[in-house]
Amino acid sequence: MTETTDNAAAAALDADATPFDQLGGEAGVRALADRFYDLMELEPRFAALRAMHPAGLEETRDKLHWFLCGWLGGPPLYEQRFGHPRLRMRHFPYAIGTRERDDWLACMQQAMADLQLAEPLQARLRAAFAGTADWMRNQAEQAPPGATG
Repeated sequence: MTETTDNAAAAALDADATPFDQLGGEAGVRALADRFYDLMELEPRFAALRAMHPAGLEETRDKLHWFLCGWLGGPPLYEQRFGHPRLRMRHFPYAIGTRERDDWLACMQQAMADLQLAEPLQARLRAAFAGTADWMRNQAEQAPPGATG
């Protein structure tokens, strides 16, 4: 095991630790952000999600890492650089509906599984990510053809 994994395992045993600490601090959050974007580039099932992002992902990876650090209870790295994240406003130019939400969540869930995060931490993060991802939707859902309402 790496030192980061050992630290993350030890923090996972502490129920009072923040998710940031349970992930192993900045290094663990960086690994999660990087794996998330690696999957987006590698997995065909995330091609539509990848297409919503710029060609180069370096800055995007950094921004997710910085945002997640603060959001998960660590240092507010994103806010120190850019101010309040204003997530919904910053994502409004992108059409985010149920499919995009679900693809984002599936990609993040796969990243957590690939990093072998402790299941209680994965469950906690899945719930938190699900709430935020649902809040980010900005497209009305269309009824399937032939549906009446």
